[in-house]
Amino acid sequence: MLGISAWDWFTLFLYLVGVTAIGVWSARKVHNTTDFFMAGRRFGKLMMISFSFGAGTKADDAVGVAAKTYVSGMSGIWYQWLWLFCTPFYWLIAPVFRRMRAITTGDFFEARYGPSVTVLYVLVGILQITVNIGVMLRGSAAIIESVSGGSISQAWAVTIMTVFFVIYGVAGGLGAAIVTDFIQGILTIAFSFMVLPIALHAVGGMSGLRGQIADPHMFSLVTPGEINRFHIVMLAINSLVGIVTQPHMMGVCAAGRSEMNGRVGFVGGNIMKRVCTVAWMLTGLCAVVLYPGLKGPETDLAYGKMARDILPQIAPGMVGIFLAGLLASIMSSCDAFMVSSSGLFTQNIYRRHLAPNRTEAHYLQVGRVASVVIVAGGIAFAFWFKNVVHGLETFWKIMAMMGVAFWLGLFWRRMTPAGAWTATLVAFAVLLLTSSAPFQEFAREKLPACMLWDDRFRMSWQIFSYLTAALISGVVVSVITRPIAKERLDLFYQCLHTPCAPGEPDVAPFTLPPDVKPYPVRKLIHHPDFEIPFPSAISVLGFVVVWLVVFVMIAFVYWLAQLGA
Repeated sequence: MLGISAWDWFTLFLYLVGVTAIGVWSARKVHNTTDFFMAGRRFGKLMMISFSFGAGTKADDAVGVAAKTYVSGMSGIWYQWLWLFCTPFYWLIAPVFRRMRAITTGDFFEARYGPSVTVLYVLVGILQITVNIGVMLRGSAAIIESVSGGSISQAWAVTIMTVFFVIYGVAGGLGAAIVTDFIQGILTIAFSFMVLPIALHAVGGMSGLRGQIADPHMFSLVTPGEINRFHIVMLAINSLVGIVTQPHMMGVCAAGRSEMNGRVGFVGGNIMKRVCTVAWMLTGLCAVVLYPGLKGPETDLAYGKMARDILPQIAPGMVGIFLAGLLASIMSSCDAFMVSSSGLFTQNIYRRHLAPNRTEAHYLQVGRVASVVIVAGGIAFAFWFKNVVHGLETFWKIMAMMGVAFWLGLFWRRMTPAGAWTATLVAFAVLLLTSSAPFQEFAREKLPACMLWDDRFRMSWQIFSYLTAALISGVVVSVITRPIAKERLDLFYQCLHTPCAPGEPDVAPFTLPPDVKPYPVRKLIHHPDFEIPFPSAISVLGFVVVWLVVFVMIAFVYWLAQLGA
């Protein structure tokens, strides 16, 4: 049966029908755009953790890490651990998003810069979401093709997955995504660890891997090749700059009942993902021994090959459970991204500029139609990438394009709309220039060897180039252009500095409810142009604790790397 047993099909059928029914059932709570795009801000810590984990963890992550590990060794873990050093900052970021009292991140750019920068952000945000959806669909389709022995093509796999998550996502909005993510999060964890124990046993554990892999650099977290220390540092900086402009961040941080729910959910879900990343890396290392000689796009198939060969040895239906976990990981992310990006278009373009003063039912319908159109764009991108690693790298670069405008606008009053436009366009220009064939030829002939890898301009130096150019150009243009009115900025920062109380009524973005008084601000830097508040005790404590968790995880993986040496 298309390379998959009847028991596996039965297991998979139960999952798909069940999760779709739960998602559609969630539609009964959708009465307005706040319900659809922000789930009514009704969820607690446990659901927010599962939502953060589900929205941020998908099959292409596992495929990308395993494929990069197959080529580069244990340092391939940084293809998802690039976010590791950002995790402590999530504790600080989450309450900022909640205090915006907004529905989309586009509302931030509207309040800070005005309509022109908002339109720019919507275009860039939808672009990065469609690219991300394409990468996710491509990664999961590669596993399905491998597990079925090629009987199910990647095109059919993409179609089937898309139909199911669009049905319940369009019906129930972000609430459906959060409810289904609770179930799908459990399956995603199972998906991450099902193959690993038997694969490690088959290769003789870490000592067996060392005995069969001759290159010692394959067991290093930092290699003299592509993933060196500078590469890791630039990936981490790029991730921190870009994470805040991903459209689904508003839901991940602000769909909870309180600021603390957002903090715990954002950090807790991402720590769970960091743990799963270790399993993906070890699985890719086992594939080096079990499937030697894979080249190019074939490395994307390594994870699925192992599942197909190993899981039937455990019990009937295990491949079906694995595929259910795979689909859970992809659907739990795609539904959240789909709803968030449709919210950008509906709230910040259609409602603001094209059709104001329509009914809530009308905007709901537009949001649902926009969801389908955005997913169609993601499907087109899915088959444009050379492989999953190429797709991941493309997404990382695009997501950072407006990060400089966000961070400078958050902390520096002098940042202007012209500066935001300049920083973004310059970042895109440098990215396109350093990706072009003529520049690659120039790099090979003129640049030092440390800036090259595989006869191409290193990605780490490319990131350094576009982030530096965006920062400098944004600051210079802001200094020489007319500043934004002080009164408008006072209202903007007043909202950001005032904590959001549990049960606070919904109001317009960046507006305080009538009974909420502005919070007195104590600044970390006493200068009229800077808006960096002095951190609270709970902010400092949580920040330090999460850093300790980060160092423990790195130490654990380093210890793994020494086993069998």
